[in-house]
Amino acid sequence: MADEQQKKPEQKPAPTPAGEQKAAPPKPPARPVPPKPEPLDNELIRRLRARFSEAIGEATLDRKQAIVVVQPSRFLDVCDYLRTEEKFDFLTDLTAVDWYGREKRFDLILNLYSFSHNQRLRLKVPLGEDTHCPSVTGLWGTANWLERECFDMFGIVFDGHPDLRRILLPDGWKGHPLRKDYDILQQDVAWVKENLGIESGQ
Repeated sequence: MADEQQKKPEQKPAPTPAGEQKAAPPKPPARPVPPKPEPLDNELIRRLRARFSEAIGEATLDRKQAIVVVQPSRFLDVCDYLRTEEKFDFLTDLTAVDWYGREKRFDLILNLYSFSHNQRLRLKVPLGEDTHCPSVTGLWGTANWLERECFDMFGIVFDGHPDLRRILLPDGWKGHPLRKDYDILQQDVAWVKENLGIESGQ
């Protein structure tokens, strides 16, 4: 009985013959390369260029998304035209991208949707670090909180906003966390010590 309970000896893998190397693990499949944006010149773009001339910059189609660059000087006029005449009646999102080091540091991004035409359009507005931008709350009600978030995270000021103040962070917070040169840990330590009188747990 004792012999039956004895463990079987471990089987070790056969040694690799001299001169042979272990096969390298298979390489992961290459990531597919996303398609490049294509120039866009449809009827909407032609109407925009005819009406606003140089204020309409590059227009592209990127993965079925129409994207138009709009200069800040005519931004509100273009938005008013798109809302009232082209029937883009829903602002689905408003945010920004920080291109730190670029002369016009930010791209303000608006994603628009037309219910009547089932059409989407993205606006990109290049802004300098201290450039103000007119609020579009008078055109799309959803802009109210979206502009507040953009102000809170990026520091972009929307002139004419009815209540432009922070929406995610406390009023006394310093700086704007989605700027690429922002030190969130340093700011958290300073704010917690100043406002709560304790050391931060960061």
